[in-house]
Amino acid sequence: MASVHRVVLPLRALLVVLFGVLVLFQTMSLPGQFAHMAREDPEMAYLRWPATAVTVFWVLCVQAVIVSTWKLLTLVKTDRIFSEESLVWVDAIVWAIAAGGVVLLGVLGYVGFNADDPGLPLLLFLMSVGVTVVGLLVVVLRALLRQASALRADLDTVI
Repeated sequence: MASVHRVVLPLRALLVVLFGVLVLFQTMSLPGQFAHMAREDPEMAYLRWPATAVTVFWVLCVQAVIVSTWKLLTLVKTDRIFSEESLVWVDAIVWAIAAGGVVLLGVLGYVGFNADDPGLPLLLFLMSVGVTVVGLLVVVLRALLRQASALRADLDTVI
C-alpha cells in the first residue's frame, strides 16, 4: 500500500495542472475558437453558441471526473477507500460520463443527419463508443469496489 501512497501526490499535481488547463480552455480557447469560426464562415455562424455550450459542458463533465478522482485519492490516502463514501464519488464519475455521452449522442444525431461527408459522423460515432466503453468500465469497477467494501466490512467484523 505504501507504493500507492507515493503515487497520490504526483497524480494530484497532474490533476491540478489538468484542471487549470481545462479552465483556461473552457473560458478562453473554446469561446474564442467558435467566435473565429463564425467570422470565417458566416453561413455556419448560427452554430457558434450551441457549439460553445456543448463543448464547455463536455469540459465541465471532465472537471467533475477530476474532482471526484481527487476525492477518491483522499479516501485512498486515509485508507477509507472501501467505504460507502467512495461509492458516492464513483457514482459522480459515472453520471458525468453518462451526461457527456448523452450530449455526444445528440451531437452525433444532429451531425449525422446534416453531414455531407462521413468523416465527422464516423469520428463522433467512434468517440461515442469510446465514452460508452469507459462508462461501462467504471460501472464494472464500481461493482468491484462495492464487493471489496463488503468483504472488508466482513473481515473487520471477524477481526
